[in-house]
Amino acid sequence: MDLLVHTGYALVYAVVGIAVLGLGYAALDLVTPGHLGSHIWTERCVNAAIVLAAGLLGLGFVVFAAIWTNATGSLGVALGWTVVFGVLGVLLQALAFRLLDLLTPGDMAELVTQREFHPASVVAAAVQLAVSLIVVASIA
Repeated sequence: MDLLVHTGYALVYAVVGIAVLGLGYAALDLVTPGHLGSHIWTERCVNAAIVLAAGLLGLGFVVFAAIWTNATGSLGVALGWTVVFGVLGVLLQALAFRLLDLLTPGDMAELVTQREFHPASVVAAAVQLAVSLIVVASIA
């Protein structure tokens, strides 16, 4: 019976985690010009892919930490932590991206969506990961 119960928990956590990743994708899509999916899959924009990949990895860390540190309690409490910190991670990533855009010369959102590689995409990716790690540290 434990196997069945924990399999159900894993399914619920996975659905919540995928929803958080979807929100992260949507948030990055909102702060960059055009359609993020088109930039990555149609135009093969490495910059957008780098920033999106870093953002999704970072959010994955946040979801992992929220589940890992709260899984000993009730499912509802652990899911609550996962949702709250996942959404917080998404919002803080978007805020940090916009702040980076304000602090750097040029238009960061535009640079990230250019087809030709730009080093700014690595900086933007690092910001996505750094913000996520800050959120992870606040959970533990």
